[in-house]
Parts: sequence; C-alpha cells; structure tokens
Amino acid sequence: MDLNRNANLSMLCDYYELTMGNGYLARGMQDRITYFDVFFRKVPDEGGFAIAAGLEQVIEYIRQLHFNDEDIAYLRGRKMFSEDFLSYLRKFRFTGDIWAVPEGTPVFPREPLLTVRAPAIQAQLIETFLLLTLNHQSLIATKANRIVRAAAGRPVLEFGSRRAQGVDAAVDGARAAFIGGCKGTACTLSDELYGVPAGGTMAHSWVQMFGSEYDAFKAYCETYPDNPTLLVDTFNTLKSGVPNAIRVFNEVLRPRGLTKCGIRLDSGDMTYLTRKARQMLDEAGWQSCQISCSNSLDEYIIADILNQGAQIDLFGVGERLITARSEAVFGGVYKLTAVEDNDGTIIPKIKISENVGKITNPHFKKLYRFYGNDTGKAIADYLCVHDETVDDSHDLEIFDPAATWKRKTVYNFTARELLVPIFRGGKLVYQMPTLAEIQKYCAEQVDTLWDEVKRFDNPHTYYVDLSQKLWDIKNELLHTSSR
Repeated sequence: MDLNRNANLSMLCDYYELTMGNGYLARGMQDRITYFDVFFRKVPDEGGFAIAAGLEQVIEYIRQLHFNDEDIAYLRGRKMFSEDFLSYLRKFRFTGDIWAVPEGTPVFPREPLLTVRAPAIQAQLIETFLLLTLNHQSLIATKANRIVRAAAGRPVLEFGSRRAQGVDAAVDGARAAFIGGCKGTACTLSDELYGVPAGGTMAHSWVQMFGSEYDAFKAYCETYPDNPTLLVDTFNTLKSGVPNAIRVFNEVLRPRGLTKCGIRLDSGDMTYLTRKARQMLDEAGWQSCQISCSNSLDEYIIADILNQGAQIDLFGVGERLITARSEAVFGGVYKLTAVEDNDGTIIPKIKISENVGKITNPHFKKLYRFYGNDTGKAIADYLCVHDETVDDSHDLEIFDPAATWKRKTVYNFTARELLVPIFRGGKLVYQMPTLAEIQKYCAEQVDTLWDEVKRFDNPHTYYVDLSQKLWDIKNELLHTSSR
C-alpha cells in the first residue's frame, strides 16, 4: 500500500486513543473541554536549545481530519466499539482551538510548543500525529542548525534521502533541515512539494561508466558547462582526480570564459586532501573553483576539520543529519494540563511521578520570551497562567522552578508571547509563512541567544521560569495530590 496516497491519516493514531474515545462517549464525557500541551524534557545531544518545526504538516492534518467508510468498517470489525461511537466518528471534525510557537523558534525543555483546547475525544485522537510530526521535524531542524553553525557560514546541503527511515522521513526531513539552516537538499520530491532547493551533480557511477576519469569529467562539463562540480575521489584524488578536473576546466570552461566550477570529495582525510587540492587549483589559476565535501559528517567532525585548516567551501551532510544519528529521538510528550467545567471554570490538572522530571506544569498557560532592550538577546522564558499579563514597563521578579530560592529581577526588557493562535473553533486563523521566511526567522531568533547557550559542549542552561501564580497552583496540586 502507498501510505501517502491511499491511507487516511486520521487513522494514524495509537489504538488506545480510540478505546478512550469510545469510553468517553459511553460516559457522556465526549464534550468535556480539555487542555493538552506538547512539550519536551531534554534537548537532543545535550545542546542548549532545540528548533520547533512541523507546524505546517499539523495544520494540514487537522484540516483533513475525517473517518471514511473503510475506516468505520475496519473499526466495526474489531468488535470493541459501540455503534454510537462509530456514528460519532462518521461525522467527526475538529472543532477546537490550537496555539503553537511559530516554526523556526528556538525552544527549551518543559515549555509548550503547542497547546490544544478541544472536546475530550478530539483532543485525544490527534495526539499521535501531533507528536510524531513535531518530534521528527523538530529533531531534524535542531540537528541541522547545529551542523550549520559548525560550518561557520559555509553552505550546508542535506544529502540523506537514501539513509532516511522512510519516505516521509526523507521528504519532511529535508524540509526541517532547511528550516534549521541548510541551503538545499538532494531530495527532488521535497523541492517539488515544499520548495526546498534541490541540487546534485554526479555519483561515482558516472565516472565508472566512461572509459577514463578524464572522459567522464569532460562529458559532464560539456553537458553542464555552467558551474559543474566534479567528483574527484573515484580513483585517486590528488594523482588523477584533481589533475583531470583542472585539465577539463582548462579545455572546456576556460575557452568559453566560464569560471564557476567545483570539485567534491566523498572520502579520505578531508583536511589534508582539501589543502592539497586548494593549492593545486590555485596554482592552475582556478581560484574560483569551490571545494565541497561529504561522507558521514556531523557538527563535531566539521568543527574539527575546519579547526585543522581544511579548505572547504560547502558541506553535504547525509545520514548523521537526516537520522539525527547521535540522538535519534526528540522525546516530545502530550499531557493533559486542565479541563473545563460546564460553567467554563478551568480546573488545572497535574501528572505526578517519582521521577521528578516527569512532573508536569499544570493549567492553561501563556509563554513569554523576555529580550533585553540593551542587547536584543533573550533573557529568559516565562510561563504563566492564561489570564496573567506581563507589563514589560516595570521590573519583574522571576525564579527558577527547579530551585525556588534562586530569584532574579528582570529589567529594561521587552516581552513577546510565543504561542500564537492557529485554530479557533476548528477554523484556521494562522497565515502560514513561506519556507524561506521560516528559515530567515529561525536564523534571526537563534541570533538572539547568547553564545554560551549555543555552544555544543556544556551549554549554559537557559531557564524557563514560572510566574508566582503558576508556581503556587503547581505547589498546591503537588501537596493535595500526594495526600
């Protein structure tokens, strides 16, 4: 079966979402308004921050939510669901509200990336898709941003389609990598669907198809004379690859007055080979020739070889980006934080665990980010109850919820709400920016973080602080729930 063409993604839910829905309906709880938060507990790779991504696919999923005759017939065949519940699903549409941080926003543990306010069954049924989408794309966008920052201004291309864990992982992963800062992808379908610039030149098989490496390079330059890139490590990079590339550039490009060209290395000691290749190219008058490298790269390898003096103008990064190989799970969760009474009163809910890290922040909340007016840098994030407001014309005392004795006064700052309305009453109210706009926004927002937060090793902890009111509610729930 071609999942992308034939399957109804409304059925992409954990089975217990359906059993709970059936139970809610049986007990007359289907219209009980609930609040759920999507958040994560730990930044991948022990980094200082993550990048939120995947909202566009969430929006399209919510807009398409429905159950068709085949779905109803399948569920009836399981002999677990009442006819009333199957009738409910036949008319199912999402009628709730959703708030989310815009894609490309740097985010931190324990703060909501997305909040759902919806009737109980609706809120439960969308959990799986929201998590798989936000978890996957946020993971890849975060990894891509780390790699792009390691490249220190040199372009990074996403090369991982053939190593991705499935079709959607390749296509949506390329999209997420672009949000994180990659300049393009090798995945043609991601370009067609999302506008992620696709590009590529040749594989080793092209070189092997011809009688000689020289013949292969010449044929390629004659076919694509505008900015060709030649793969020079099929046989011997320095003895034949680079010399043959220079020869073909001289014979095919130079007579036409063309100077844009490149070589690519996919193996070997990148530092040594690129330094030697750069010297050979420059001595032959091809200072304009760019050197690109690929082959199992990540942020640490890129940083190391650049520190060693590698002469690289562009990186192609594959499996370690598209699979986030160093830490392949983002770990976002979907937790109930409040319910509404019939009169509209919001009742906060909390999950308590012997594992302190799994205790949730209750209630329907707002999320602010404070920026210093003197530096433009982000100072802290601030979680408060939905009916609180922040007056950034006055000093504000905040505290770290993990250490209530640690208080700090914030002054001369601007507060910005991070959660923006996406759906109201089931209607889309958010104007989705273009992918290029998301990438630009991401770069701008990452730039507001201090370097200490952005370093790879032992980054400074950026605190997500609670308002006094929210802390008091949480503390009261902790005490009353433990009785």
